[in-house]
Amino acid sequence: MKSYICGIGTANPPHKIPQMQVVDFMAAAHQLDEQGSRKLKALYRVSGISQRYSVLEDFTRQNGDYTFFPNTHDLEPFPTVQQRMEVYRKHALDLSEQAVRNCLDQVSDTTLQSLTHLITVSCTGMYAPGLDIELVERLELNSCVQRTAVNFMGCYAAFNAIKLADAICKADPSARVMLVCTEICTIHFQKNQEQDHLVSNALFGDGAAAVLMQGQPCREVSLELQSFHCDLAPAGKREMAWHIGDTGFEMTLSSYVPDLIKNGIKQLTERLLQGLRTTVSEIKLFAIHPGGRRILEVIEQELGMTRNDNRFAYRVLHEFGNMSSATVLFVLKELMASLTTQEKDEPVLSFAFGPGLTLESMLLKVHYAEAKV
Repeated sequence: MKSYICGIGTANPPHKIPQMQVVDFMAAAHQLDEQGSRKLKALYRVSGISQRYSVLEDFTRQNGDYTFFPNTHDLEPFPTVQQRMEVYRKHALDLSEQAVRNCLDQVSDTTLQSLTHLITVSCTGMYAPGLDIELVERLELNSCVQRTAVNFMGCYAAFNAIKLADAICKADPSARVMLVCTEICTIHFQKNQEQDHLVSNALFGDGAAAVLMQGQPCREVSLELQSFHCDLAPAGKREMAWHIGDTGFEMTLSSYVPDLIKNGIKQLTERLLQGLRTTVSEIKLFAIHPGGRRILEVIEQELGMTRNDNRFAYRVLHEFGNMSSATVLFVLKELMASLTTQEKDEPVLSFAFGPGLTLESMLLKVHYAEAKV
């Protein structure tokens, strides 16, 4: 039995914010002096990010015109978890719906009513009855569609959803599984001036991605699932973490994370490819979660990749930043859009990373049911 990714759709909120405009907001919010502001701007300039998207327009405004953050010199009283979850709930459904409809626009022989399973993924907001039920109602899916939620796993969670969809499709070849990753990261801005928090604030944006998976390939190009392998680097447990605090979800992203990934990525890849008829040197297509510019660079060094090999990840990082679990799906969408029949049967190597420190890997294969016209 086999399973295939047949289409990927994406969506972002309307507020597109240039990276060097975000830094002005952050410097003011942290009440940095001139030297502190210069250091923060240097961090943002080397991030590899040109712009990000947010559901909050405050990041483009001056203090006095905020609609979410308090219009006080120190942003106090700082927004609570409840206030942030209200914003999440207000926007998550619309973003998810847009991503699903964008996905199905690419797959002509699949309708909303034909979906048998729905998997929702998020680590930036939770409520019940949740996003899954609201999507069933908004999209008018069959009320008996089977629903699963993957919550609070972080940037690698799309891999867990894909693994679940893979198992469903292999158990039932008639299954049509829609998985939706929706992340509204920017509502969780924290004022903590520790370096790890400053780095986190420089990276994350908002977005949603939807993937259709089924047991049969679609009419043109699909990605056939080949193999998965995951591992833990427990030494990195404190270097990448995601905790619920009194004023939102608090992300820790240490500057040591790239080194931890560097130390584990080669072994992870070898174990993924073990027993398969391919080696890293034979792989030309990559879809790597752009957790940050430095992470992409150390993977290139360890696996002998070029920057061009990583072009889809850099493009997504540049245009959207890190959108947690949705990001690697944006990268896969870019890759799928670039494929031609010359790449038929080519392997695709994909990675994502998150709290744990968790290292996820996946091997796919380009499948063409028929040549493009």
